[in-house]
Amino acid sequence: MLLYDNNQVTCDGPLDWINTEDVNAKMRATGWEVFDVFDGNYNVQEIVSALKLAKSVKGKPVFVNIRTTIGVGTAVAGTHKAHHGAFDKESIAHAKKLAGIPLDQTHVVPPRALKFFRKCREAGVWLQQDWTSALLEYSAQYPELAQQLQRRQSGELGNIDTILDSMNSSEFLGKATRQANGTILEKLWTACPSLCGGGADLVNSNQIKYAETDVFHPSIGYTGRYIRNGIREHAMAAVANGLAAYGKGAFLPITATFLMFYLYAAPGVRMGALSGLQVIHIATHDSFAEGQNGPTHQPVEVDSLYRAMPNVTYIRPCDGEELLGAWKIALHKRDGPSFLSIARDPVKHVPGTDRNKVKYGAYILNDATNADLTLVSCGTNLHYAMDALQRLERKGLKVRLVSFPSMDLFQAQSEEYQNSVLPRDGKPIVSVEEYVATAWARYVTASIGMTTYGYSASNESNYRRFELDGEGIEKRTSAYLSKLGGQDARRAGWQQI
Repeated sequence: MLLYDNNQVTCDGPLDWINTEDVNAKMRATGWEVFDVFDGNYNVQEIVSALKLAKSVKGKPVFVNIRTTIGVGTAVAGTHKAHHGAFDKESIAHAKKLAGIPLDQTHVVPPRALKFFRKCREAGVWLQQDWTSALLEYSAQYPELAQQLQRRQSGELGNIDTILDSMNSSEFLGKATRQANGTILEKLWTACPSLCGGGADLVNSNQIKYAETDVFHPSIGYTGRYIRNGIREHAMAAVANGLAAYGKGAFLPITATFLMFYLYAAPGVRMGALSGLQVIHIATHDSFAEGQNGPTHQPVEVDSLYRAMPNVTYIRPCDGEELLGAWKIALHKRDGPSFLSIARDPVKHVPGTDRNKVKYGAYILNDATNADLTLVSCGTNLHYAMDALQRLERKGLKVRLVSFPSMDLFQAQSEEYQNSVLPRDGKPIVSVEEYVATAWARYVTASIGMTTYGYSASNESNYRRFELDGEGIEKRTSAYLSKLGGQDARRAGWQQI
């Protein structure tokens, strides 16, 4: 049911300046049952009657068009001025008289309103008692189902940790993280009944598998957990929030589309973060290795939005091993959304990646005593950084390599741990990623990244074109070291190289 507050006013002025459509005809044409309330200012009974009538409608959603007057009873009633700003003293005094509040008092709840809401509380206590009684009766009659319900309501995740720990990441070698993700999610979906949700028209690209019988849709049934959101990224995130809010722990929704298209979902993701809702967002095609669709589909700046968004844990694993660790973190984060950034293109083997170290946000892959510099990378760029390390070592340099899948998780670590991974000794620390390097400046002394949009071309050619492959990283890093000339890299200040 959707209640439409139809006051015909926008922030800037009358609604008919910008929209003159017949909203009732529009809603009926899209399959809604429409009810009208013509006096939404004072006729409470008319609103109540519409709500009761709406409960009798089966098989379609209900749209209740309630005509109201914004700022009713004030000097600016029915105008955009009532939308924001303070009301004049005369209007406030008039409203107090109508509500029975003394004119010289503020922050007072009128006795009539207080009486009404105290009765609501009493009704709520009765409803809770009635529910508890019904649940006890149900538990006695169906003990096994009652135990399942209790486990779901408590947010119990079953044996998912065992499943994740037992998976051998060697089966993902040479594969894209989106392929690994499809396999992981398929196993988790079977083991964890609270997982639900779906993608915005791109589950095939996300390698998400589902059975036709598991689809939640009128044409199939309502017992399934998979939701076909269609090309509706914003609605997808909003629906996922609603599921997470309806039964915290009982429902664990996922969403899925391209990273680029999470721009459209951003308001929903942000609201979930603001509300502390556990939703797992899965974004594939997270680099210009997306290829032939060109720069419109190649995110170079979207990561900055989600890395900056409070209470969103953004994780960009480099391979299947790190992805297993990312899933464990996402499944156990109950107070906000997690964001898994995965890739379309296969990754070469990176020795030493560790699912159990993803929780630290960053960890050392290759250490070196008295290192000349540290390379930092993540996602699909990490194996190129490994190649660059080997090239630099052949030139006689000592190079450390750090895998950095999550800035959010790294920021939560102790200062001692952070300094052990990224020493503050004045030695150069260079980040490598095929994004605009907005977020890296607080951690490193220089960044190799994007300053432009991507390009319509094959994945490997794009890494060559933008000098983000092993050869390009080695070349740009060497030029940076020459420019520094041995001086303290931190004192020299962050540089885009």
